[in-house]
Amino acid sequence: MTVTPGPPPARTTVGIVGAGPAGLLLARLLHLAGVDCVVLESRSRGYVERRQRAGILEQGTVDALRAAGAGERLDREGMPHDGVELRWGGRRHRVDFPSLTGGRRVWVYAQTEVVKDLVALQLNEGPPLLFDSPVSAVTGAGTGRPLVRYTRGGREHTLACDWVVGCDGFHGVTRRGVPDGALSTFERTYPYSWLGVLADVAPSHHELVYAHSPRGFALLSMRSPAVSRLYLQVPDGTDPSAWTDGRIWDELDARLAVDGDWSLARGPITQRSVLPMRSVVTEPMRWGRVLLAGDAAHIVPPTGAKGLNLAASDVVVLARAFGQLARTGSTAGLDAYSDTCLRRVWRAEHFSWFMTTTLHTAPGQSAFDTRLQLSQLERIAASPHAAAELAENYAGGPVG
Repeated sequence: MTVTPGPPPARTTVGIVGAGPAGLLLARLLHLAGVDCVVLESRSRGYVERRQRAGILEQGTVDALRAAGAGERLDREGMPHDGVELRWGGRRHRVDFPSLTGGRRVWVYAQTEVVKDLVALQLNEGPPLLFDSPVSAVTGAGTGRPLVRYTRGGREHTLACDWVVGCDGFHGVTRRGVPDGALSTFERTYPYSWLGVLADVAPSHHELVYAHSPRGFALLSMRSPAVSRLYLQVPDGTDPSAWTDGRIWDELDARLAVDGDWSLARGPITQRSVLPMRSVVTEPMRWGRVLLAGDAAHIVPPTGAKGLNLAASDVVVLARAFGQLARTGSTAGLDAYSDTCLRRVWRAEHFSWFMTTTLHTAPGQSAFDTRLQLSQLERIAASPHAAAELAENYAGGPVG
């Protein structure tokens, strides 16, 4: 447990609920802009730093982390990737990002590592970061002084804020601080899930591989040069423990198979879990003095690698708006926050839907629908314009 000396603060300009990458990056950017804030996190530091999530960072997210002073270890240990490989029907086609996007690329660097870097910065030189401090309520969203009620060390505390930013996920407390009916939620649930595994074996390809197969989707990814991250499309409700190591490797082998010289390296599987697939967007992302960021406002299926990157974009916009308020007294940036972010959110939602529905086989899918998927993959392989559309969406533009 991390202990902050002295009593917890009673008031702040920005109260941030949630110490995931969105909340931590926002706190860091506010600190650099001279805006005081407090971060409240219900879980322990150890839990937050072990929580497995995304692993792909867009160029813009990497640029934002560097600007925040959190890029040193990323630059040393992160793995830059200049493309992805698509596989279907025994074929393989590489989409080259730099040549199609004017030089942009992506990085493989796990969310756990991003969080560790930001936590270290926050505890060493930033504003208060309070772990083991679950928030029970956010009140006064429509007033000039919202309150955050939380528990720390067995005692109830109240944090008075000028603004509250919810970075505590879709089921977090912050959303409940907005009056019923003030938010609209748009949602799509996909009829399949991902079985994700970590394996102590070097990746079998130097870049990510996305595979369409009659047996279902598969993804070959990585966490480091010695650790593979792999995914299989499975039915909803799948029990991960029902899949033996041998069955997982055999299925990956079958779905990733291509004509020619390539083989899948196998190794000990150290972790497995099942991830449901859904898309969610909440509008607006601000009500009164409460703002939502990251998963608290939107969720994307992981096929497009957008979740962490959207969260980073949200908080870059927010930090810029709070900096404007501190310098000039103008709330123009905060007033435009929701509309500014939602334009990027819906583009990312559409791309994630495209990648998901193009590469997965839905239960009961017709032969006609399968041929449409294959036609789309063929077009990406044959048309520079179609490939550029995929590359531009995947690599992303400037954050914020």
